[in-house]
Parts: sequence; C-alpha cells; structure tokens
Amino acid sequence: MSMFLDQVNIEVSAGKGGDGMVAFRREKYVPDGGPAGGDGGRGGDVILVVDEGLRTLMDFRFNRHFRAQPGENGMSKGMHGRGAKDLYVAVPPGTTVREAESGMLLGDLIDHGQELVVAKGGRGGRGNIRFATPRNPAPEISENGEPGVERTIELELKVLADVGLVGFPSVGKSTLLSIVSKAKPKIGAYHFTTLVPNLGMVTLKDGRSFVMADLPGLIEGASEGVGLGTQFLRHIERTRVLLHVIDMSGVEGRDPFEDYLTINDELEGHNLRLLERPQVIVANKMDMPDSEENLAEFNKQLAAYCEKENREIPQIFPISGVTRQGIENLLSTTVNILENTPEFPMYDEEQEEEIIRYEFQKESKPFAITREPDGTWVLSGRELERLFHMTNLERDESLMRFARQMRGMGVDEELRERGAKDGDTVRIEDFIFEFID
Repeated sequence: MSMFLDQVNIEVSAGKGGDGMVAFRREKYVPDGGPAGGDGGRGGDVILVVDEGLRTLMDFRFNRHFRAQPGENGMSKGMHGRGAKDLYVAVPPGTTVREAESGMLLGDLIDHGQELVVAKGGRGGRGNIRFATPRNPAPEISENGEPGVERTIELELKVLADVGLVGFPSVGKSTLLSIVSKAKPKIGAYHFTTLVPNLGMVTLKDGRSFVMADLPGLIEGASEGVGLGTQFLRHIERTRVLLHVIDMSGVEGRDPFEDYLTINDELEGHNLRLLERPQVIVANKMDMPDSEENLAEFNKQLAAYCEKENREIPQIFPISGVTRQGIENLLSTTVNILENTPEFPMYDEEQEEEIIRYEFQKESKPFAITREPDGTWVLSGRELERLFHMTNLERDESLMRFARQMRGMGVDEELRERGAKDGDTVRIEDFIFEFID
C-alpha cells in the first residue's frame, strides 16, 4: 500500500454554542431578585494549521471526521458558560482547501504555522438576563446556542518544490535525483517505478541549495487522466523551474524530439501557465551508443521548431547518470535560473476577490416554503433554521418570540399568499404546528 496520499475529503463540524439559561435570584432578604440566567459559551472552531514536518495527507486516510467541542451552557447567578477550545488539524505545506460541494476555494496553505478557519463555532445563546425590559422585568426567555458550521472540504496536496523533473517513464529522473541529493527513490528498469512524488534537497559546492521533486512519469493523454494522469500533474504547479529529462539513447524505440513535444503538450493541456516556467532540457544517457547522433538530430529539430513557433531555444545539457557527466554544470545553471525566477501565483487576484465576496454574501431570502403531497407546508432556509435551533422550545415565551421573528421575516404573509388556511399543518424540520390566520 502506498504511504503517500495527496487528495482527500474530510468532514468538519464546529462546536455548537452553549445554551442560555432561565434563572432567577432566590436569596433571602433580596426581594424581587429578578432574572439571573447567564449566557452560553462560544463553540470551538475547526482550524487547519500548516505543519512543515508533514509531507503527505496520510493522516487523513482513516480519520476523516473532525468535530470541535460545544460551548458550556449558561448558569445561574448570571454566570456565563466557558467557551470551547478550538480544534487544530495539522496539514502539510502546499495544501489547497476547497468546499467539496461547490468547489469554492477556501485557502492555499503554504507557510509553516499558517492557519485557516474552515468551520466557525456557534455563538452562545443568551440567558434571560439579556431579555429583561421595563415592560417585562422577569422574562422567561432564553436562547439555545447557535449551531456550528458543518461542511465537507476537499484537501489537495501540491508538493512544494523549486525544481520539478518531468519526462516519460524510465528516462532517468529517479537516478538523477538520487545522484544530486540524499533522497532514496525507487529505481528500476521498468516503467512507472516511481508512483509517488519524491523530494530531495540539492546542495551545491558554493552553499546554494534548492528542493527538487522527482515526479511520476508522464505518458500521452496524462492531462486527460491516462496513466497516472492528473495525480502527477498537480504536483508541478508550484515548481518554478522544470527540468525536462529526455532519453537520448532511444533504446526503447521512441524518438527523443517526439517525446519532447508530447510532454509539453500534456503540460499545456493540464494548465496553460505551466509552459510559462523556465524549462531546461536534460539530455540523459549520453554514455549509450547512438546518443551523440540522436542529440545532434534533436538540436536541429528543436531549432527548426522554435523558429517556426517564434520561441526561444531552451538550454540543453547532455548528462549521464552512470558517469555523472555534466551534472555540476546542470545544477549550477538551474540554481542561477531559480534566483532570477519569481514564484508563479496559483490563483489570480480576480478569483481570490470573488471568493471573499462569495463567502460573506447573505441569502437574498431567509426562508423557503414548499408543500408536501399530504398538504403539509414545509419551511426551510439557513437563516430560519438557525433561529429555530436557537429557540428554547420548552418555554412558551421563547416560542412566542420565534413566532414574532417568523412574522417579521414575512413567513405568515407568504403562507397566506400561497393559499394556507387556518388550521393547516406547518413543519420546520421535525417540529410541527398549526397555522393560525
């Protein structure tokens, strides 16, 4: 079983706010003590936090439900309930967070310690102290705590690497990574030896360093899901420089230039902006027979292609993983390019601004009315259901307050317009009552 997991859906539930309390002062020698019910405490948030020690989403393989604690209920003598502690969930750097149902981007977590609130805890309900007025100095009204946010979110890991190795299977990417770093990728004389991304820290003699990722081999049609498909392609989206490794020996019967064109087509098919990154061609296996002749022919074809497409000819570095020919020159050039290449934004500013506006946008209508085959009117809607959950159904005054709130929303008026009559059955979730005209 692979110990690498890079995409998973998890369910998060923030804590419910604590219920407010109905209480009165009953102390000797304190006549007309008045209301003394305290407020409930705030429910806990669910917060994702970046832990630089993690490299995979494997921790979420068997634990996909995260529930924060509810707030403490209010108490007598005006004492407020304690707020719940927030629930922190560690994720690796490079994790993109989306709402599973809508696909809305919630955040892109990169830096160690960066936090993102993915589910907000409910506020505590108010005790009857809060409802005292000159007209009603001893109210028997309290609120239940607000429900916490519940949602399913999608976590997608896109590894953080400065340089990505791309190319067909068995062109020598894993061998190159093992030579230039202390990484120990699996190496074999067969296709798809590498099934998961491998990261290695490359350090040059002058002290400069960068992170290199050996990524699973591409094949034609990968951008449409063929082979490892987008399981691979998502991991090069954060890289700043691409090393395009090509087998110049042609021992598998493939044409090196056709390989070059095919891989670039797959990069473009997955994300048009991938071709904006600086790309260096690594002509590997130069110790093999016919490699020199193939490289000379490749240079001619590449020059003609770039002239036709009006593109700059990329740099080509002949190397050999066996003899280590040309490795130092390749690494020195790569780190020089890195120093002059800025990070590429994952998401444009327009998209981020749209996400913020969407997150705080309120519903145009706080309720919806439908009718079941048996004639029951059904009320729904986020705002209406929130008020319902915060209503203490055990207190008549709280029920009357909820009725006034619905009337203020326009529920009664719309029910009449749609034909509701005195005595009709109305339901909110499992709560049933009669409509009174």
